[in-house]
Amino acid sequence: MTANELREKYIKFFTEKHGHKEIKGASLIPENDPTVLFTTAGMHPLVPFLLGEPHPSGKRLVDVQKCIRTGDIEEVGDATHLTFFEMLGNWSLGDYFKEQAIKMSFEFLTSELGLSTSMLAVTCFAGDDDAPRDEESAEIWRSLGMPEGRISFLPKKDNWWGPAGITGPCGPDTEMFYWTGEEPAPAVFDSEDKRWVEIWNDVFMQYNKTEDGRFEPLTQTNVDTGMGLERVTAVLNGKKSAYETELFTEIIGEVRLLAGYSEPNEEQQHAERVIADHLRSATFMMGDQFGIFPSNTDQGYVLRRLIRRAIRYARKIGIEVDFARKLAGIVVKNYGDYYGELRDNQEKIFEGMALEEEKFNKTLHNGLGILEKEILKVNDRKNEGVKAFEENFFFEMLATYGFPVEMTIEELENEGWIRDESDKKYVMDKFNHYFEEHQKLSRAGAEKKFAGGLADHSEETTRLHTATHLLHQALRQVLGDHVEQRGSNITKERLRFDFPHPDKMTDEEKAKVEEIINEQIKKALPIHFEEMSVDEAKSRGAIGLFESKYGDTVNVYFMGEGDDAFSIEICGGPHVNNTSELGSFKILKEESCGAGMRRIKAQVGANEA
Repeated sequence: MTANELREKYIKFFTEKHGHKEIKGASLIPENDPTVLFTTAGMHPLVPFLLGEPHPSGKRLVDVQKCIRTGDIEEVGDATHLTFFEMLGNWSLGDYFKEQAIKMSFEFLTSELGLSTSMLAVTCFAGDDDAPRDEESAEIWRSLGMPEGRISFLPKKDNWWGPAGITGPCGPDTEMFYWTGEEPAPAVFDSEDKRWVEIWNDVFMQYNKTEDGRFEPLTQTNVDTGMGLERVTAVLNGKKSAYETELFTEIIGEVRLLAGYSEPNEEQQHAERVIADHLRSATFMMGDQFGIFPSNTDQGYVLRRLIRRAIRYARKIGIEVDFARKLAGIVVKNYGDYYGELRDNQEKIFEGMALEEEKFNKTLHNGLGILEKEILKVNDRKNEGVKAFEENFFFEMLATYGFPVEMTIEELENEGWIRDESDKKYVMDKFNHYFEEHQKLSRAGAEKKFAGGLADHSEETTRLHTATHLLHQALRQVLGDHVEQRGSNITKERLRFDFPHPDKMTDEEKAKVEEIINEQIKKALPIHFEEMSVDEAKSRGAIGLFESKYGDTVNVYFMGEGDDAFSIEICGGPHVNNTSELGSFKILKEESCGAGMRRIKAQVGANEA
């Protein structure tokens, strides 16, 4: 079964057999949620609806969600790790719960995909001080014929999901595993045996984690499931890895052609998997509807790291220059029919890839020059080996000049400074020491920067999110209808709004925007939403992203009365009930955030009502 066939079968199963409504997957760049850099699961875009806001498509949903997870970048290259992946998900928003969810999962695995129960095992939450042991799920699995030895109870680190941010919906889950070993599946499941591969996860959102760490029962219980497309495609085709499926065969084949080999050794296989994974991820990041480009901060930094890591591994197997754009073209060709945004943005993707490859090659050239100068400084101490260099030098080559430590080691080895494995270990130990110190500082900054957000659903972020609607409309009135939201980020202290505009805003323009917004706040406009079709929303003058996660029916928020409202915008929420709750509005900064793109940071004042 191909990946395309699996996507189609999954959607049809839930829409045609179980009354779900298909919704479009959301952007890889989270809207208004600073708790994460990327969308890492299907639940991120749906947090307001998981907390009780009605979804315009109903209570039963199904989708395919693009995801990026970057916690294991260094592990990519083995048989299992990926940074970009597609998550098949079905949802119950206060409708069915554990019994129906588990039975539907079992039906899809066995009846639709043809997997034998003899090859399956499941895990359930073992319970702790926060929540009890999930005997309910285990009993449902027993009723479906799952042997007792194939039902395992595991702790929170294994069988609990969420919240997505610091607070929010969460709960126990039950995970399904498939046996991939050559010999018959053992009678008893062993969570440490890697031949048992997780293929699906049903999350039961029963709790809301509060800011003080308590787990309160949710008024609306939900189901959130996730099935990894790449992993299941591999299982269904008897492959040991997603890299062996049609999702990767063409791009890896091109890598081998460029590198000049047909049968890879272990090192070459590792490198080609890193290249294929990282450039596939980078293509989706740049081709996203909120597409990003390489930079030194936030999502752009992750993107730059992925591209440059791919370039470095390409050099290891003999691919020197001008390859990233070609491989991105394969990704666009293979995924463009399903993800039209890749075709729409392909020229931006190709230009971005080529430019970053050119920049990194210059970085490597400059880094070699810096390394040569440093070697001359300590050349009279060569008998000391690598200990002649300052301890922080190996890290500074990366931090200051962007020169990877692996390449520093290679060059020092070529010049005779590294004589054996103990010298390599010394360099890596010193590099890791300073790198970890750097990460501690970065994490501290990130924890402060990414505190709050829509995943927390707090009063402050709700007010700021509401203010983005007023800002959006005010900018259109002052600058023109070309203004549209291209990115948004909210912390508890301020909002950030990105939009296309060719020029820096004048002081007069900023003052006018503030005046318009504060006027709407003083008018105490009522805020309400209406469900309607996309066509009706457009005909009534709504602004916003129509190609979004909401589907054919959308929630349209009105700030003011009827079609004469000040702001009419499609959105998922959350919002305050009246503009007076914002108190006041002030622009903190207006700046460039890319070619033809501007960024406003602003805050709302104390509620003066």
